[in-house]
Amino acid sequence: MGTVTLGVSIAVPEPYGSLLQERRASFGDPAAFGIPTHVTLLPPTEADAADLPAIEAHLETIATAGRPFPMRLSGTGTFRPLSPVVFVQVVAGAAACSWLQKRVRDASGPLVRELQFPYHPHVTVAHGISEEAMDRAYEELADYEAAWTCGSFALYEQGPDAVWRKLRDFPFGGGGGAPAVPAQGGCTIEASSSAPLLRP
Repeated sequence: MGTVTLGVSIAVPEPYGSLLQERRASFGDPAAFGIPTHVTLLPPTEADAADLPAIEAHLETIATAGRPFPMRLSGTGTFRPLSPVVFVQVVAGAAACSWLQKRVRDASGPLVRELQFPYHPHVTVAHGISEEAMDRAYEELADYEAAWTCGSFALYEQGPDAVWRKLRDFPFGGGGGAPAVPAQGGCTIEASSSAPLLRP
């Protein structure tokens, strides 16, 4: 069956997802429309296609143990000079994202891997483009704000055309009422400081 390149992430819902994707394209990032706007939980990882059922079962177990939590984006940051990336910062929901990504990569599961850099949840808006364009991304999105209640994460596969496509959503609590959203999917657009946090 061969290998597949997988990723796990939290989608940034509409209208935020498409807006940030369009802004990323406007800065000259050629990958903009091949990557749905997201917060990474598992970076691109090669796996045997035959392992997909076990991978989905593993992710379903993680999602079932979780509950919706508030996410908020605010302002920009950068990994330069270590890595040529400008991002929108996750200022609420970072602890829940960290909890999730650790369990996705847990040694007891099928997606064990080491990270190249320490985990830092973020939304990439420019990657590997000119310094001038990255400066522009950093400055133009410095006042950017978005908030919603995250109700799920998703498994994605990168195609031979380098485009990432969603394979499946994993709602928290085993599907208990997490509403679907169009296009990018996975989270409801509803800021709520009282939303229950992900279980520790």
